[in-house]
Amino acid sequence: MKSFYLSYSKVNLITLKLLKESSKVKKENISKLIVSFSDPFRLEIIDLMINGEVCVCDIMKLTNLSQSRISYHIKILKEAGVISDRQEGRWVYYSLNKESLFLIKEWITSLTDYSSNRKRCCE
Repeated sequence: MKSFYLSYSKVNLITLKLLKESSKVKKENISKLIVSFSDPFRLEIIDLMINGEVCVCDIMKLTNLSQSRISYHIKILKEAGVISDRQEGRWVYYSLNKESLFLIKEWITSLTDYSSNRKRCCE
């Protein structure tokens, strides 16, 4: 019975290590997502994508931002994984990346779910 306990403990330690590494990767991804949300222009671009794909010319018409400024913000959003793109002919269409949005939603939900759990210090 003791040998089972030891192997079970080893499995738990390995599992905890994997979860910690996975958690670190998630935190890095979440950090990039949050930084990408920190600019009002990027939030405006994200809002335009709520109804589906948009191209830079659409964003220019609706925001009065220059093409170079939009490209800069698109680059940051793409690097963070907030948006994805697809090319059709000479046009590039951008849309929200639901996987990244789900990741941040999951993280915020866990914060709100577990923030009400109070622990007393030093007890």
